[in-house]
Amino acid sequence: MDSIRLGKTGLDVTPLGMGTLTMGFSQKNLTPEEGAGIIVHAVRSGIRFLDTAQYYDTYRYLRPALDLLRTDVDAGRLDVLPVIVSKTLEPDYAGARAAVLECLEALGLESVDIFLLHEVRGVTDYEARTEAWRALQDCKEEGLVKSIGISTHHVDAVLRAAADPACDAVFALVNKAGLGIRCGEGPGTREAMEDAIRRASGAGLGVFTMKAFGGGNLVDDYTDCLDYVTALPGVSSVMIGMGSTEEVDRAVEYFEHRLPADYHPDTSKKRMMIDQSDCEGCGTCKSRCASGAIFWNENGLAEIDQTKCVRCGYCAPVCPVRAIIFL
Repeated sequence: MDSIRLGKTGLDVTPLGMGTLTMGFSQKNLTPEEGAGIIVHAVRSGIRFLDTAQYYDTYRYLRPALDLLRTDVDAGRLDVLPVIVSKTLEPDYAGARAAVLECLEALGLESVDIFLLHEVRGVTDYEARTEAWRALQDCKEEGLVKSIGISTHHVDAVLRAAADPACDAVFALVNKAGLGIRCGEGPGTREAMEDAIRRASGAGLGVFTMKAFGGGNLVDDYTDCLDYVTALPGVSSVMIGMGSTEEVDRAVEYFEHRLPADYHPDTSKKRMMIDQSDCEGCGTCKSRCASGAIFWNENGLAEIDQTKCVRCGYCAPVCPVRAIIFL
């Protein structure tokens, strides 16, 4: 798989990246051995861009995988280690700096390639995390981080990043149905995010995207979803969450133009679920569910009764924070 320069980061990444959230505690909760094995398979299959985060608790998969991959590099079986991107939700200077140091220690690195403010919720949140942003800038100055930026579902945050000379990269949510796109306190549109991505790229930022399948809700239209996002002007790489070697293989086949255009993944064993880390308890999905499958759990958040769920998927588009996934 060919590589592409990721904006002004100076880093070369593959157009396909691997997200590790799917492996972690909030979804498949794989063992370290299982997760590391999938990561190693992905890199040996040609993927050179890996996404993790402090919150995901997936360093436990990446560290043993990187140890194995270093032996591949030493033996000449692999030309270079993958580019690593991590993120933190910490809002202040001390927390953000500690998050960078935690990442370096956990992964056995002297410097992490890209470090982001995680899930920046609009311009207001961007400004509220000024001290955390300053910490990342200082870490970059010290050589602990090579490039810095934000991850976001918000159009206004992407535009704010595009105007920030300190920002090197943006990890933005976009998909063909516009699921999960936000702007300020309300919903955003696919078209607005497309424009924001063009502006960010035009300002020299490296742009890579998340949720091409809308949290799995669009995965039956696999090739259409990827055709859409890979054709977007300004997008350098597409991160896809992967929790099995089969998912790795299909994604690699698509990016190497070997996957049949009529491919549809087997979704017979998948189920709707609500990511408790994202749910805000607004009740919109509960009101939309005609099967009465969504209820309030003991934490006051929405949850799905699998004995009642008919997997219609009608709840997912109305969720304002993209908490409903098809896994």
